[in-house]
Amino acid sequence: MMYSLREDGNWRISDHFFVNEFRCKDGTDPVCVDGELLDILECVLLKFGKPVVINSGYRTPSYNKKIGGAKFSQHMYGRAADIVVKGVEPVVVYNFLCEAFPISCGFGLYQSFVHVDCRATKSRWKG
Repeated sequence: MMYSLREDGNWRISDHFFVNEFRCKDGTDPVCVDGELLDILECVLLKFGKPVVINSGYRTPSYNKKIGGAKFSQHMYGRAADIVVKGVEPVVVYNFLCEAFPISCGFGLYQSFVHVDCRATKSRWKG
């Protein structure tokens, strides 16, 4: 779904998330967020009962290129977020996601965050 950061930034797009949490770090409008990604993030929040911080959500192609993102990054389609769950080690979040979504989605484990995307196929990696 496409949103305007200026017009919809404070709009709640799921039970616990707002448009502005997914904005591109370059401040551009619009903001793209896939509903399936929101469902996955809500699942994480409900499992751990702690705030889920979106470190990186939607990225414009130019911003993605600038930061060295993957050429076909799911972030550019609003289908990915790099997250931190306050007070929970990334490996615990990663393991939960892999168990909860065994046949689809992309999950990447990094030292300080977990990459989450709602691609149709299964992909797992450690960065």
